[in-house]
Amino acid sequence: MLASLSRSWARVEIALASFCAVLVTVLILLNVVTRALNASIYWVDEAAIYAMVWMCFLAASAALHERSAVSVTLLRDWLGEKGQNWLGRAVDICVLIFAIALLYFAWRWLMPLDLLKAGFDVEAFQGETFNFVYAEPTTTLGIRKIWVWSVLGLFVFGTLLHAVANLLSPLPKAKQSVQT
Repeated sequence: MLASLSRSWARVEIALASFCAVLVTVLILLNVVTRALNASIYWVDEAAIYAMVWMCFLAASAALHERSAVSVTLLRDWLGEKGQNWLGRAVDICVLIFAIALLYFAWRWLMPLDLLKAGFDVEAFQGETFNFVYAEPTTTLGIRKIWVWSVLGLFVFGTLLHAVANLLSPLPKAKQSVQT
């Protein structure tokens, strides 16, 4: 069941990342056209950057589900099948530790219980904690940066889900790298 949920969530992540990739392309093309016409739209660069950030986080999480992240395979190729399985499990454990650490740091940064205690009143939250994460605006878009940073929550959820699902599922058959 967890593997199925991980697979479904990875499909959602890829769909969102694909949308973000198209959005980046459209925004960059819009920027090129408007600059060529001497009618630049000042917020397009920032929007393209944020779309790229979202795309990268979502695609990275989906890559963890597929176990297809970029890697150096020198050690893995040198090991036999049993060693490759041990190494695969060690990588899965490292990803899980990373996800747990990221959850911890995001929790400390966003302080959701303190925000809840403040009744979701951002000003009261800021006065109590001196944490301005929920009020800081973007430079040109004029939205709160927390909406941009919210991709971190999706990334943490996806990374935890994929890491646990990968640990509980059998490792795929060891593949030999292509030597060129």
